[in-house]
Amino acid sequence: MILLAGGTGTLGRKVIPLLLARGLDCRVLARHADGAGELGPGVETVTADVGDRPAVERAMQGVDTVVSMIQGFGGPDALGARTVDRDGNLTLIEAAVAAGVRHFVLLSIDQAAPDHPSELFRMKYAAETALRSSGLRWTIIRPTAYMETWLALVGLPLVRTGRTRVYGQGKNPINFVAADDVARFVELAVIDPSMEGSTVVLAGPRDLTFDQFTAVVGEVTGRPARVDHAPRAMLRLLSTVLQRVRPVLAGQVGTALVMDSRDMRSDAGPRQRLAPSIPVTPLADVAQREFARELASRPDEGPA
Repeated sequence: MILLAGGTGTLGRKVIPLLLARGLDCRVLARHADGAGELGPGVETVTADVGDRPAVERAMQGVDTVVSMIQGFGGPDALGARTVDRDGNLTLIEAAVAAGVRHFVLLSIDQAAPDHPSELFRMKYAAETALRSSGLRWTIIRPTAYMETWLALVGLPLVRTGRTRVYGQGKNPINFVAADDVARFVELAVIDPSMEGSTVVLAGPRDLTFDQFTAVVGEVTGRPARVDHAPRAMLRLLSTVLQRVRPVLAGQVGTALVMDSRDMRSDAGPRQRLAPSIPVTPLADVAQREFARELASRPDEGPA
């Protein structure tokens, strides 16, 4: 039995069909049951918060492998990186040890470090550290920024209105990776024992500034990208002001500032050498797929 924590998210919905196709039994632990019935035939669903230790322990029964894809950073009801990415993963790891789970696959983030300026990256590193010292067999996967996440945040407004906003100058190169590519590596981590004890960085094909990112979306949709930029000074002020009243939002704003100023480049070479059969999907292909419905509803505004 494979337990997928956070299995109803963007990545989880791509991982589950791959595991089902291999005949593996899947159980999903999710905070919300919305859309759980669409995950696939025979998929068990446990609706519980990862902070609910008794519920997590019950979900662990009979489990051989845990895949943790939980995140508390994004979304309208995000609980925060400390609560989910660190403490939630600590609960999962401790429950996995108690239940005799064999293998734990942790989805972390590229550049996770104890001194990173973004809390998200520090909390992911704390979870990595706990997993490595847990006694479990482990695999840590460190993707760069998900293309799908930023297509929704930055690309979708452009597709719908012809205008979007970038937080910062939009000139800093960032690596973006397709969730489909990451899902294939999660599948590999589950089925291939040689992946155990490895920390794998998953980068996409190109480092792109947000201005370049939006230009790709413009090319796919056939309309020029009109981009507004929120200045860094505004981001610094917002991050400080929101810290006491909206700490999760403050963390999101602070991370946007980090992404606009820190070296966020990465190299797809190591992942290609590790698994050359897994494609390195370009942003244009992902954008075309993600916006297919939007483009179909506006055939006169699609690519020329």
